[in-house]
Amino acid sequence: MPIDISPVPQAQRDAAYNNGAAVPGWTDKFAAWTRESATIRARHQATMDLPFGPGERQKVDLFPGRDPQAPCLVYFHGGYWQRNSREMFAVLGEGVAAHGWSVAIPGYTLAPEASLSDIVTECGQALDWLAGAGRGHGVAGPLIVSGWSAGGHLAALALDHPAVRAGLAISGVFELAPLRDTYLDEKLKLTMIEIADLSPMRRPAVMKPLAVTYGELELPQLVANSVGFHAARQRAGAPGDLIPVAGADHFSVLDALRGADGLLTRAALLLA
Repeated sequence: MPIDISPVPQAQRDAAYNNGAAVPGWTDKFAAWTRESATIRARHQATMDLPFGPGERQKVDLFPGRDPQAPCLVYFHGGYWQRNSREMFAVLGEGVAAHGWSVAIPGYTLAPEASLSDIVTECGQALDWLAGAGRGHGVAGPLIVSGWSAGGHLAALALDHPAVRAGLAISGVFELAPLRDTYLDEKLKLTMIEIADLSPMRRPAVMKPLAVTYGELELPQLVANSVGFHAARQRAGAPGDLIPVAGADHFSVLDALRGADGLLTRAALLLA
């Protein structure tokens, strides 16, 4: 039987990573979260919009726990590195906050204004700031990095920061090469060097705990990213569980981080 070597159509390549098209109505969820997050942020006005750099988006929102020495969940937002903002996701800190944790939500400059290399650097600068200035704002405990989608990628890369104890990567992209052939690269403009250096799958495994999680109803490429990345870490002897979230898509998977007893909340608590 002859082997089909015809190229994959552009529409098919794009659809493999188009989470919004795969989950109709996701914008309603995010609109509701933005409204709820505004209420939460209003309760913490003194520690909102703290600058860690000169850029407009280089700011962090802090939600200090009761004990300054409590662990701090550092959440990097998603949006394929080119949309969304930290202000939308304060709701996702409520689960661990119910257990006394602090929460930090950094922003970062979006593509195409910033390259992916720039974005990764900014996330490192946010962690530097938290490790130094966080104490003055009531956040002095160990940092547990987390993030969803693009933020899952950023959390995986941030695991090697000296102030970070462990991580929780949610629905991340851990191999960047396929993105060059999709609509996402119109703004990302990934270079071959960035693909080689910033794909967590290609980096030496960081020997800190990293839980890798995804929704079982996500697009196959996203599931494969999480399963493959976890397997690579396992082969290298790196610690951390693989956590599929039953019945969850790329957006509803985050519901498991919102509640005090949510599956991902409990996974985060075990990392401290």
